[in-house]
Amino acid sequence: MRGRPAAVDRALEFIRKHTDADGALGQMDETAADYPNYATALAVSVFVKAARNGRQQDITPMVAHLLLQQFSEAHGWKPNYAPYGAWGMGGPVYEPPNTGHVDLSMTRYVLEALRQAGLTSNDPAITKALVYINRSQNNDGGFYFSAVNPEINKAGEVNGSLISYGTATADGLLALRAAGVPENDERIVKAIAWLKNHHRPDRAPGFEGTAREAWGNGLRFYYASAISKCALGLPVTLPPQAADGGFANENKMVKEDDPLIATTFAIHVLLNR
Repeated sequence: MRGRPAAVDRALEFIRKHTDADGALGQMDETAADYPNYATALAVSVFVKAARNGRQQDITPMVAHLLLQQFSEAHGWKPNYAPYGAWGMGGPVYEPPNTGHVDLSMTRYVLEALRQAGLTSNDPAITKALVYINRSQNNDGGFYFSAVNPEINKAGEVNGSLISYGTATADGLLALRAAGVPENDERIVKAIAWLKNHHRPDRAPGFEGTAREAWGNGLRFYYASAISKCALGLPVTLPPQAADGGFANENKMVKEDDPLIATTFAIHVLLNR
């Protein structure tokens, strides 16, 4: 235990070294950006949780970068445009009509980071984000992945309507909470009801009996982590832990077969039991 503070400080310094002049992570590779908005949002959360002196100096440029990345009026986006209020992959700032990849998961992670960094629920960035979150919720209370890129919604669509599924709905619930929406709000009540009615302890729900059923198992660890964070008291089961302590998904669809990814999600589950 005595070595932990020094180890944390070394890890934070590693993050600093990989943060560019604009306050972004995930852009140090000249050949391709590596999910900069995810990386930057997670870095903000790490600095906040580490609670080191001077952390504000580290997170201020990161927060500024994330705010710049939001689809908003500053870049020509209006509330009736599909990506308004959301966050995309990161990298270049998009102006209409170009959007790039935009989804609810990235929006949720950025929202959580911004709130952890001190933004209040009435901050303009948060209220704008609610426009996108609301747009991503179906009448059944569930959520879908992207209101911008319909082809990336893993559960597909029926008669032109995008289908709700587990990981997106857990992200939607967490995004609503991060935005400061109260628990008795109809949007949260309906999202919780969807999750409780469709929950599967060993896979992401919403794909059963369809040609896309394999996604349920492919998203197993992400769903387990997100639903555990939702704190709804729903049981989650994990596959057996390997002798070296790691976890892995037999399904390779979203790289959960990589123990570094699966084990990180598994730790979230184990810590929230």
